[in-house]
Amino acid sequence: MRLAAFPGVLGATMAADNLKVGVAFNTHEPFIYRREKVSEDSVAKVAEIVCETLIKSSVEAVLIPLQRSMFNFLRKIKELNVQVIINLCEGFFGNPHWESNVAAVMEVLHIPFTGNGARTLALCQDKHQAKAILSSFNLPVAASQLITCADEIVELHFPMIIKPNSEDASLGVHPESVAYDRQALAEQIKKVIEAYEQPAIVEEFIDGREFNVAILDDGEPRPLPVSEIDFSTMPAGYPHICSYEAKWYPEHLLYQTTCPVCPAPIEAGLEARLQALAINAFKIMGCRDYARIDFRMNDRGELFILEVNPNPDVSLDAGYARALKAAGINYADFWKLLITNALKRKESDATANDRH
Repeated sequence: MRLAAFPGVLGATMAADNLKVGVAFNTHEPFIYRREKVSEDSVAKVAEIVCETLIKSSVEAVLIPLQRSMFNFLRKIKELNVQVIINLCEGFFGNPHWESNVAAVMEVLHIPFTGNGARTLALCQDKHQAKAILSSFNLPVAASQLITCADEIVELHFPMIIKPNSEDASLGVHPESVAYDRQALAEQIKKVIEAYEQPAIVEEFIDGREFNVAILDDGEPRPLPVSEIDFSTMPAGYPHICSYEAKWYPEHLLYQTTCPVCPAPIEAGLEARLQALAINAFKIMGCRDYARIDFRMNDRGELFILEVNPNPDVSLDAGYARALKAAGINYADFWKLLITNALKRKESDATANDRH
């Protein structure tokens, strides 16, 4: 799939010119302890790359950090006379659960911004809720339970994987997250609930191949080439999962043995099934602009949606940018398309308000 399949990207190149764009990102709060700090620190680096990319492509762009004061953040937007925001915020004041609140503030104040809206961000962050919604539309998800107390009875089949219910970027997911017996299950549930101060979601572990499909919305959501995580060189004894170590620590053995392959070497039928499910999930969860849908496939060829990520990592070495490259889409043009989308939404809102 190449650029010609995305007419909106071709038309976006000039639409973003003669604008001042703010690249918003949340800064890490050092006084708040998080075991997995690397993923949070990466947000500022991504913002810098996006800002530099836009400047090099003749778009006036400026970084706008969201720190401890929402008031100061909003004042900065006004002082800089920014017309549109690229929203890379993954939380506020050290709290990732406030990711959707940042978008909600901009929605209430009619500040146009790229990416998904507050409702979608909130729905997708709650894994249990998102799975329930997808399942209600007959999309395949692994059997799971939401556990709020370590003493609760889990009525699922081993092996199981235990994760924090409302985190992303593989936070709380480590090799020991896959449990093969009751003792390991209880220990991991207790660890997640205490460390992350939230319920744990326990799922039946699908031991098989892992795929992800990036979606780009250029007026109509379209799938980018399928990506697969290659577990073939992973050392024995480790579960085949994308753990935090595998995702964020380049020096780690698990990072080096979970290589993404895009386009995935799969037959056309499987590619079509994955892309069709991804588009359905994108629409059902109310996504817009872009998202990534993660899948597992068991040894019978059955597909299961792991999650819908409405705010995936968009750094140049991450999966979404890799899928853009495989589709022949320039990174700067991708951002210009999203800016154009945000401005169109603003125009639509203004027209709707005029009618009232």
